[in-house]
Amino acid sequence: MSEQNFQADVIIVGAGLAGMVAAHEAVQRGRKVLLLDQEAPQSLGGQAFWSLGGLFMVDTPEQRRLGIKDSPELALSDWMGSAQFDRAEDANPRAYAEGFIDWAAGGMRQWCYDLGMRWFPVVGWAERGGEQAHGHGNSVPRFHITWGTGTGVVAPFAKRMTEYAAQGSLQLGFRHRVADLVSTDGRITGVRGDILENSTEARGKSTTREVIGSFEHSADAVVLTTGGIGGNHDVVRKHWPAERLGPAPDVMVAGVPDYVDGKMHEIARQAGAGLINEDRMWHYCEGLQNWDPIWPNHGIRILPGPSSLWFDAKGDRMEAPYLPGFDTLGTLKRILSAGQHSWFILTQKIIEKEFALSGSEQNPDLTDGGWRDVLKARVGKGATPAVEAFKKNGADFTVADDLETLVAGMNRLTPDAPVSLDHIRGQIKARDLQLTNPFAKDAQITAIRGARHYRGDKLIRTAKPHAILDPENGPLIAVRLNILTRKSLGGLHTDMQGRVLTPTGDVLEGLFAAGEVCGFGGGGYHGYNALEGTFLGGCLYSGRIAGQNA
Repeated sequence: MSEQNFQADVIIVGAGLAGMVAAHEAVQRGRKVLLLDQEAPQSLGGQAFWSLGGLFMVDTPEQRRLGIKDSPELALSDWMGSAQFDRAEDANPRAYAEGFIDWAAGGMRQWCYDLGMRWFPVVGWAERGGEQAHGHGNSVPRFHITWGTGTGVVAPFAKRMTEYAAQGSLQLGFRHRVADLVSTDGRITGVRGDILENSTEARGKSTTREVIGSFEHSADAVVLTTGGIGGNHDVVRKHWPAERLGPAPDVMVAGVPDYVDGKMHEIARQAGAGLINEDRMWHYCEGLQNWDPIWPNHGIRILPGPSSLWFDAKGDRMEAPYLPGFDTLGTLKRILSAGQHSWFILTQKIIEKEFALSGSEQNPDLTDGGWRDVLKARVGKGATPAVEAFKKNGADFTVADDLETLVAGMNRLTPDAPVSLDHIRGQIKARDLQLTNPFAKDAQITAIRGARHYRGDKLIRTAKPHAILDPENGPLIAVRLNILTRKSLGGLHTDMQGRVLTPTGDVLEGLFAAGEVCGFGGGGYHGYNALEGTFLGGCLYSGRIAGQNA
């Protein structure tokens, strides 16, 4: 077996978005950087490549053109109402949150623009909350979708990594799996581990773990940017906050590849690092089994508009604020109180206007196309090709011309948790009766009408209110929804310079962290709830801090 030894100023472990941002900033400072990743070159960019490319930004030209009035004060109020920081160890996470809001309302857009990013002009309204002004949720739309989706966020940094490598200021070490952090006199001075056999598997696919060599590299500083735990469901269940959310589901689908396994958390812990808020996590309620999977147990999330009727496993329509797109973790808790899955019931008119799917590969119009492609896919007749493919091939879909046949199809999918036709019909009929005049006591209908006051939603995101049981709006569609694992909201405890802290709060000299491995900053800058667009944004923000200080 071969053995490698390399001396750098900075070693960065993890070549995802946060790692590339940290490398970019460090190279700009004249630092000699070694960037390591256990996957092959085709996986440069990590999880961010697969994302929709949404960025949380505040008071932007895109918002102002749509008549959205936003401000740092409103954004900070929304963030703190969602984060609900309540622990002594939340001081650094809170400071990161405040710093991120300042950046998101200040220099973030220009910095990203100068790197080459551009944004779809309709700003998305994610995590709308739905309860009180001081509680969880975005008061206004802030979800800026990058042209090119996740690939458009990754591309500027991937290009620079290649350029820096050609210049000699950056060394790329793929198929390097770090097993230990090297400590000298209490300071982290390097990394050691295994060199894995090369892999030609496509991005996201499982790769061989055959060892062909070893390495021990040294540096003045080591930066960990290795992501979270979402691909390792055993670890997810270990930290699952059952007292807060209810019992972890027996079956979940994976929103991230299997290399997102959380192993670096334990490696860092063994080296003296402190971890906090490991029970805070972000999982989606609208997961589908991917009919054309890339990684094991591959799940895709529906990004729903507000009109689908949402039923729990018992067939009870869920009450506000547990509506599509309003309160992810509140809805997760509500679903788990009745079972392990839930249902959307909707019409063809709703799926055509309101269903979008997460992921760069599910949105070719935004990823590879332009305005003409978007208008054809999202404003023309029919749902997007990706959505229609799931409707036709997906294991979680049933389609019928009448409610009797639809419910029979639902019960074939979940024979151990059947729902009552009469119960479902009665709830839908009561909802449809609310549409006969401009007044309504149904909170979801009020929410739909409110959403259509926003030009962006009315144009491409919200169907005109209509009766579900009217055959003219059909066919009827039912979708079984699975819990989909995604993000860690806690992790390595870091200070405002990106330095990793020990369990007692002291600086662990020589070790830095950025991205999801440190809860996107400080050890959990989201607190308990995310406002969306803050995962990629957190990688950018904390990656910059680590790269500027390591």
